[in-house]
Amino acid sequence: MNYFAHALPFLDRPYFAAGTGVPDWLTVVDRRVRLRSKRVQPFLEDTDEQIALVAGGVLQHLTDDARFHNSRAFAETSLELTALARDALGGERGMRPSFLGHLLVEVLLDASLLADNPGKMEEYYTVLESVNSKLVERAVNRMAARRTDRLAGMILRFCRERILSDYAEDGKLMVRLNQVMRRVRLAELPEEFAALLPDARGLVAGRKAELLEGVSTQPLADRP
Repeated sequence: MNYFAHALPFLDRPYFAAGTGVPDWLTVVDRRVRLRSKRVQPFLEDTDEQIALVAGGVLQHLTDDARFHNSRAFAETSLELTALARDALGGERGMRPSFLGHLLVEVLLDASLLADNPGKMEEYYTVLESVNSKLVERAVNRMAARRTDRLAGMILRFCRERILSDYAEDGKLMVRLNQVMRRVRLAELPEEFAALLPDARGLVAGRKAELLEGVSTQPLADRP
């Protein structure tokens, strides 16, 4: 799952919604900082309500990601996209096609959800802009084994760049995909790779309900 899929059910709780983005933001700016469920869980009862909400969002992300990545729908869809990527890259073997198979499921699921929910993207960014990014960073530093001083700036940059708006257009999505490729130190994608994106979009959209089956729409902490 990606940013929008994680946060969409929780836009009425800004700090919770921000918490759902924290693990992914950290993979971009500070991969050394890892959040583990057993360290996050105690903060659900924190006396500071905003800290508790951030913790709840982080735990929601970890729980939903575990279910999502272990689902049959994800395994099958990512395998199909890996095959498409391999063909588009001239039969290339190795890590790049399989990485793209995984990445495209998540990004294109967000793209499909954004198309289904007009107006929600701006609401999503408005919600994130309403939170105190330094407070979110402080909350994470209480929960993680290692500290970071990069998260608050990442949240502000994420809001400013509006990357989700690029998911709908193949050319702009290619730019974002190549940003990821550089970050993980894989070769950038050739321009002709964009030709597979319409088929990939249709594949993910067609399995959207299966991919989201079992994903939480109610905060874990609120369940009976």
